[in-house]
Amino acid sequence: MSDLATARKFLKKVFGFDDFRPGQGQIVEAVLSGDPVLAVMPTGSGKSLCYQLPALMSDGLTLVVSPLIALMRDQVGQMQALGLPAATLNSQSSESESAETWRQIRDGSLKLLFVSPERLAMDGLTEALSRTKIARIAVDEAHCICEWGHDFRPEYRLIRQSVQKLGAIQAIAFTATADNAMRAEIAERLFDKPPKVFLHSFDRPNISLAFAAKDQPKRQLQRFLNARRGQSGIVYCSSRAGTERLAQTFAEQGFDTLCYHAGIEQTQRNANQDRFLRDDGVIAFATVAFGMGVNKPDVRFVAHADMPQSIESYYQEIGRAGRDGLPASAYTLYGLDDMALRRRQIDEKDLSDERRRFEHQRFSALAALCEAVACRRQLLLAHFNEKSEPCGACDFCRGEIKTRDGTVEAQKALAAVYRTGQRFGLNYLSDLLLGADSEALRRNHHDQIKTFGVGADRTKADWASTFRQLFASGALRTASAEHGGFALTEKGDAILRGRENFVLRADPPREKKFEAKPHQRGKARDFEDAATGDGKIFEALRKLRRELAKDAGIAAFMVFADRTLLEMAERRPATIDDLRAIHGVGERKLVLYGDIFLEAIAQASG
Repeated sequence: MSDLATARKFLKKVFGFDDFRPGQGQIVEAVLSGDPVLAVMPTGSGKSLCYQLPALMSDGLTLVVSPLIALMRDQVGQMQALGLPAATLNSQSSESESAETWRQIRDGSLKLLFVSPERLAMDGLTEALSRTKIARIAVDEAHCICEWGHDFRPEYRLIRQSVQKLGAIQAIAFTATADNAMRAEIAERLFDKPPKVFLHSFDRPNISLAFAAKDQPKRQLQRFLNARRGQSGIVYCSSRAGTERLAQTFAEQGFDTLCYHAGIEQTQRNANQDRFLRDDGVIAFATVAFGMGVNKPDVRFVAHADMPQSIESYYQEIGRAGRDGLPASAYTLYGLDDMALRRRQIDEKDLSDERRRFEHQRFSALAALCEAVACRRQLLLAHFNEKSEPCGACDFCRGEIKTRDGTVEAQKALAAVYRTGQRFGLNYLSDLLLGADSEALRRNHHDQIKTFGVGADRTKADWASTFRQLFASGALRTASAEHGGFALTEKGDAILRGRENFVLRADPPREKKFEAKPHQRGKARDFEDAATGDGKIFEALRKLRRELAKDAGIAAFMVFADRTLLEMAERRPATIDDLRAIHGVGERKLVLYGDIFLEAIAQASG
């Protein structure tokens, strides 16, 4: 029997999966053959299984390097829930836990050991591990090795030394975000010879994408969340104060909320993260400090209350939604102030000219995605050099974004910037275009220039939208770091003088309602429809799952994932063999939970 055929048997027996997800089988086969492997797979596509399954099938210990203690604890918990020998050594491990872990390492019973790159680099650990049989080292979140990456961790660059000290063992690496340059850097800094590279689609078709310019942002966010009451989600904010303010606001509206940022004491942060992972229907209002440690499969939405840092950051953050393959939503709010702040931050950083250009390019790509007048998913995937058809699921494809030729309006706005000396900001320029009775305009004699009042046929909000879109497109830049204001770029000059046209998108009306059920493409079923079609059974199973998880002190999804409960509610298994055929029901969980779930299904069906 081939290694892959044996792996499929383990896959069903242990994990309860009938077959691999796309791409997993080839990676598992390469890992089992002993090849060095670099796999770039989208978040939620099952990267962890590509080293977990070979670890179970191999003689020796698989050492997993992971960047966060919370992520390590979560993965160890999932492995132990399946009855698999896994442990972690970290600063939060008790003396007795560490002693038991070392006992299992010495007697060869441990299959997976999770450590941080900092712990691996500590004196003595590599030497102690070298006395046992190490099958391989698996590097999770491998993009952290890249200096120009968004999650750079210097300690990742010491991993190769540890590999060599352990006897040049097999190295495998996984990440969700790595362009050509980052893949080359990972290969150079981690491997002694060129790895087999597996590059899978970045597409997450079960996540619907939507963006909106800020216009009463709290109300916009409220409408989005109201349509998703009772679902687990994350709302990212740019500031600590913002997370606390919004968490309090929505808690007062009856949402189950928590707050997470680096300023919260570590013990409380861990408790908040554990509650988010454990409970159903919790919304985490968080800064980007709430990141790679989030491995909850049933997050139904990710919202950004402020503009993300970059497309790479955005992609990773929305990737925390819908890891179970069921429909999920990503909703992003952004504004001119966000854009100006991002550009100012880049200009004020102590960077080389080359790095500054790189950061500005990254920002421009994100700004273009926010103001897109084309399929969001096509643009997002194109950033990762992947071609795709229009998705049919984003706000543009759903017809929610209207566009028109805005060249004349753009020329009026650019003329206002040019004729006032390229140093004034949004409010001043809008007043000029509207022909407002302004003391400042009179003092500067700008009520006498040709541009005064040429935009009186539009509202101040209209002009704010035009300036924002011009700024996002690169037609305007910040005039100075000290005083702000706008100045023309080469592109802006080309539009002003008629060498380029400009397409404007219309911001939606303020009272536009969000759809409670996002459109989806592909075969993913709508979560709400699936849950309510057999709602009585599904809710009974969720309640049972919650009780069992609470008694065991584990996250609810570690009992069974939402996808498994939905399939139970739909198919209504009556015997252990029926239950064994359900996705995600392995032998260990049959023993632990089989009879009690069959009883619950029978009662709810009766």
